[in-house]
Amino acid sequence: MGRMKKVRFCRRAPGYRLYKPSGVPMRDLAVVELLLDELEAMRLVDLEGKDQQAAADLMGISRGTLQRLLWAARRKVADALVHGRALAVADADHVVVRPPRGRGPFPRG
Repeated sequence: MGRMKKVRFCRRAPGYRLYKPSGVPMRDLAVVELLLDELEAMRLVDLEGKDQQAAADLMGISRGTLQRLLWAARRKVADALVHGRALAVADADHVVVRPPRGRGPFPRG
């Protein structure tokens, strides 16, 4: 039996949960599933420009875990873009949606 995953703090999922190439019916597309914690890692590092340690601290995970999330997320996004697949944002059972900014730090542990 593997280790239980540590809780990861993320922002609420975007209003849009599915992205697909235009003009192609969904029934003709393969779907790549991007987990919410993978999206959060990309958002913090690639969109907000945080360094990996700061992003990991905000999510309540180690820097190594953040690096693995980034690697998986970037690979999935590239796969969807290059191969014309749909990209679906999926929930994960080990993710806790955090309150908006300014509500204090999150406990580690």
